[in-house]
Amino acid sequence: MYNVLIIDDSPLMQRILSDKISQVEDFNVIATASDAFEARELIKKYEPDLVTIDINMPKMDGVTFLKNLMRLHPMPAVVISTDASKHNEVFDDGAVGFIQKKGISESEQSFFNRIEDTLMRLTFLINRYKAKAKKTVPEIETAKIHPDVLLEKSPALIPGSKLIAIGASTGGVETLIEIFSKLQTPLPPILITLHIPYGFSGSFAQRLNKLSSLNVYEAIDAQKIENSSVYLAPGNRHMTLTKNKDGYYIKLLDGSKISRHKPSVDILFRSVNNVAGSSAMGIMLTGMGDDGSIGMKEMYDNGAFTIAQSQKRCVVFGMPSKAIEANAVSKIVDLDNICDSIRQFSSQNI
Repeated sequence: MYNVLIIDDSPLMQRILSDKISQVEDFNVIATASDAFEARELIKKYEPDLVTIDINMPKMDGVTFLKNLMRLHPMPAVVISTDASKHNEVFDDGAVGFIQKKGISESEQSFFNRIEDTLMRLTFLINRYKAKAKKTVPEIETAKIHPDVLLEKSPALIPGSKLIAIGASTGGVETLIEIFSKLQTPLPPILITLHIPYGFSGSFAQRLNKLSSLNVYEAIDAQKIENSSVYLAPGNRHMTLTKNKDGYYIKLLDGSKISRHKPSVDILFRSVNNVAGSSAMGIMLTGMGDDGSIGMKEMYDNGAFTIAQSQKRCVVFGMPSKAIEANAVSKIVDLDNICDSIRQFSSQNI
């Protein structure tokens, strides 16, 4: 059974949606909320398998709530709204489904059919999240596993062509959007490990691709790396860099969480150091915890140019501060100036 929380400021629409969704096999409406703040408390209380979100709500609009939900407590979300023009935007912001509210001339059966079709198509994704939700707090707070378990350290003897590696976690979605909406070609290849659930990494890559002049991909195994292109680690694999006579390639690895994460920034940074050496640039953005500090220290010690986002606009100053504490950072840079640092590195004017 899939438990659903309905978020809509209209009591009438709450009743209509509760009735329709409850008729769909294996779906149960566990609660309703009239605004985002009420919804937040109900999510904490019930841990629903799916939320439906109206766009036009008091106190906080549905799009803003959706963005906050994906950043702080990612879960499957379906937007149900009269405003069909928001269809593409809400998918970019992390929604997994969109249902337009019933029109005046539409039959009740047609409306139900649209709801049923959308919900049934999402069962696979919901099941994936339900499996993750079974993890207990002790399992989440396991001891930190060192990168050595998955990838040996072997610094590159001969630097390769330029390449940029970025790590981020909490607050990283909005930060990356700000950065990549401003960057212009040409640039070296860019690899990103962001702590984001599988299922959202692909849609986020598509969103970045729309906003940026660069080509943005969710990385696939054995993919050749090109200039002015960006590769985002899928949410269920570690992303590493390999090299042969033809250039750089992506290699995705399975296995345990490293530095408590999968994908791990430490694994990305170590692999970049192993292959590209001093020709690489490492960037540590906002995030909770210390993932990436080991790999960035190796990059720094090997002559790579490494920067950490300053505390000024960090959502969480955890990952950058740990890299700074590890003496792994060449320069601390405000978010407003990170694009300039990338351009300077790319033009060799560091």
